[in-house]
Amino acid sequence: MPNIKSAKKRDLIGKARNARNRARKSDMKTAVKKFEAAVAENDRAVAETAYRVAVKKVDQAVARGVLHKNAAAHKKSAMTLKLNQVG
Repeated sequence: MPNIKSAKKRDLIGKARNARNRARKSDMKTAVKKFEAAVAENDRAVAETAYRVAVKKVDQAVARGVLHKNAAAHKKSAMTLKLNQVG
């Protein structure tokens, strides 16, 4: 635990940001998992709506600095390939 006032403040700010980022990443991961489930069921209509939501959540994670833009591009590309394979 820090002793200096400014270090204590930075510690509190870091903990708050960590909690916020974990929540945002959790939302993104949930959306991606829902998309994966829809693909596994081979349901095109549900997969398309889940895909749109998942892509939006991934983009929001990038905008808020939770996810790197190249990692997001990789995720979106993989999801697009999976969506295209759904009958």
